[in-house]
Amino acid sequence: MKIPRAISSLIESFEKLPGIGPKSAQRLTYYLLRVPQRELDDFSENLTNLKKDTVLCSVCKNVGEADPCNICSDNLRDRKVILVVENPLDLMAFERSGKFRGLYHVLHGAINPLDNIGPDEIYISDLLTRLTNKKSVIGEIIIATNPTMEGEATAMYLTKEIKKNLKEDIKITRLGMGIPTGADLEYADDVTLTQALEGRREL
Repeated sequence: MKIPRAISSLIESFEKLPGIGPKSAQRLTYYLLRVPQRELDDFSENLTNLKKDTVLCSVCKNVGEADPCNICSDNLRDRKVILVVENPLDLMAFERSGKFRGLYHVLHGAINPLDNIGPDEIYISDLLTRLTNKKSVIGEIIIATNPTMEGEATAMYLTKEIKKNLKEDIKITRLGMGIPTGADLEYADDVTLTQALEGRREL
């Protein structure tokens, strides 16, 4: 049976999303066929505005509505501490916990040679630029990359580069126990994240 082009095209689009296989893509597409047109129009508009109405913060590389983002613009944040995370979802997890009141830096990935992702493909150089700025008052860098092989490799590389490029002493710490090996920070609960922050160790 020949599937209408509109349906097969949408299935193909869904299949390109992470974690969506062929069957999930088909289910989502046929579910949307039952949705009222008004809701589909809203969905379409939200997709269209996703990149149009968001910007990458020039300071921390978080995704926001303004540049600099609302976190970097908040004068009540502790500007002596930067928490380095792999992606914006990790940042959101820490913000949800309400236990961290410093600044962030979002790498948008981790070093992964198998996927041809090296240090130049993520925002490491931007972090080093922030730290070497003469106006910088940073006293501690908390490396909060995921406890995976890629996250550990990224943490080791960051530590080496920070120590190599900075003259003044900056404390470099890594999240402590509480985050199981191989886990993603975005799925961790508030208590686990709090324990990880409080139990961080110096590198």
